[in-house]
Amino acid sequence: MIKEFFLKKVLDYKLKNVPEEQKKFIMTIMEKNPELFQKISKEIEHKTKQGEGQMKASIDVMKKYQSELREVLEGTDIKI
Repeated sequence: MIKEFFLKKVLDYKLKNVPEEQKKFIMTIMEKNPELFQKISKEIEHKTKQGEGQMKASIDVMKKYQSELREVLEGTDIKI
């Protein structure tokens, strides 16, 4: 519980310039399925280190995990 609190605070700080809707999307994934969140973030990081742009890498990885993301977001007001 304390770990989750600090993780939320760190994410909130790191995402301070991100639009609120996207911030809510990321926080929901992180809370409901942290393993998926870690997998997605590692793949995005890997693609960007290979020279791909952050936005393109994010879109490609999100498309790859679209069905899992839908499951996580089911029952929320967030649409993908």
